Amino acid sequence: MTNAEHLSEVTALGNDVNPDAVYLQLILQKQKTAFQAAPYPSYAERINDLKQLKKGLLASKQTLLMALEKDFHYRSHDESLLGDIYSSLSSIDYAVKHLRKWMKPQKRHVGIVFQPAKAEVIYQPRGVVGIISPWNYPVFLAMGPLVAALAAGNRAMIKVSEFTPHTNTVLARLLADIFPQEKVCVIQGETEVAQAFSSLPFDHLLFTGSTQVGRHVMKAAAENLVSVTLELGGKSPVIVDDEIPMDVAVARFIYGKTMNAGQTCVAPDYIFCPKDRVSEMVEAIKKRYNAMYPNHEGCDKRTRIINRNQFRRLQSYIDEASVLGADVIPLGELKSDEATCFMPLTLIAETNGAMSVMREEIFGPILPIIAYDNVQQVIDSINGSPRPLGLYIQNFNKAFQDNVLTNAHAGGVCINDAAFHVVVDDLPFGGIGESGMGSYHGIEGFRTFSHSKSVLKRGRLFFSDMLFPPYGKKMHELFYRFFVS
Repeated sequence: MTNAEHLSEVTALGNDVNPDAVYLQLILQKQKTAFQAAPYPSYAERINDLKQLKKGLLASKQTLLMALEKDFHYRSHDESLLGDIYSSLSSIDYAVKHLRKWMKPQKRHVGIVFQPAKAEVIYQPRGVVGIISPWNYPVFLAMGPLVAALAAGNRAMIKVSEFTPHTNTVLARLLADIFPQEKVCVIQGETEVAQAFSSLPFDHLLFTGSTQVGRHVMKAAAENLVSVTLELGGKSPVIVDDEIPMDVAVARFIYGKTMNAGQTCVAPDYIFCPKDRVSEMVEAIKKRYNAMYPNHEGCDKRTRIINRNQFRRLQSYIDEASVLGADVIPLGELKSDEATCFMPLTLIAETNGAMSVMREEIFGPILPIIAYDNVQQVIDSINGSPRPLGLYIQNFNKAFQDNVLTNAHAGGVCINDAAFHVVVDDLPFGGIGESGMGSYHGIEGFRTFSHSKSVLKRGRLFFSDMLFPPYGKKMHELFYRFFVS
């Protein structure tokens, strides 16, 4: 079978087939050819793409909710609406509102030496971008990058997680109904397909997932000198000071932890609590958790752990911590159940660095508490560890806030909140070091998926040749006197 015949066959099968490496190469080439034929989509075309995407998401909302429920064995529809649907729609609305301004060439200054001239930056689409999305927010973490890519005028191939097949099917159908395959394509498949995907010579690649896998993605992309944006994770701490009312502090960070059963890259991973307030914190968390998730509702309407492998990983952290002397405190009356992948929020006090729960990103409903004596001890601990994706300060004292802000590194910060900086459309989202590389959302997303092309414009007047060889002229002497001395 020729390449053309193979392409014709797989195209007829639709966007949701399980492709092989040949298929990936063919689709990439098809998108690159289409981009070369139209390398700068108009403002009107980009706006239409974004509006059609919003229309498709709204039309598929209920289908997506049911698919997400199946993939998680149950997922709260409210959490799906907030974490996947609303966040996707909001990013579209924000891009539509601001795209005209983003697309305008940006004027830059030209020094007197190079006058008369004009300088500007033109934001040119990169071309064909690859997007690797994870399973924890399978709609938003595919749509968010896609919105930025389309706003910047690109074409996109999206590799979705094999852990959310029902959602993938809906997304593939939704996008195929809006876009031709040469503009947007959904790719499904297991690990081998993901590896082949990350090895493609894209014009840019955005990966969202674990730090461990991110290293492999970056290494594969480097073989083709593909630029990358890595949205990873890490252990995002909460700092509670010794003055804030404990019920207020808990109210500000707990939903960031319990939403999606803690399966969020920016979820609070552990808490720094003043040593003499640990018991107070435990009681405040218990009270707030029971109010948010009353026992009489059962676990039928609570988001589950995505699969048994992830459940067992989390349970192993709890078991190990208990053996090593931690105080393990499961909340509520409902017990963990591997058969249904249900796990309540579990607090772990009296931790130590030998425990896996203190060394690995948790990514689930487990919340260690670390007692501290002074804030410098906290800052030193944070800076002595891989830089986190998020840092959450619970405190109303500006001096305390500024001390942590200026002296501790993190991808992003919330003060008297946790995790929700991610859905503020005008804030860039990204990590630093092991928590990521690059950023997107808002104008940063537009620029991530654009090439900032420098343009120097000259007219008929041209004086720079007075500095051309042969050297030693009077003009050279004057130039050096005024500008190089």
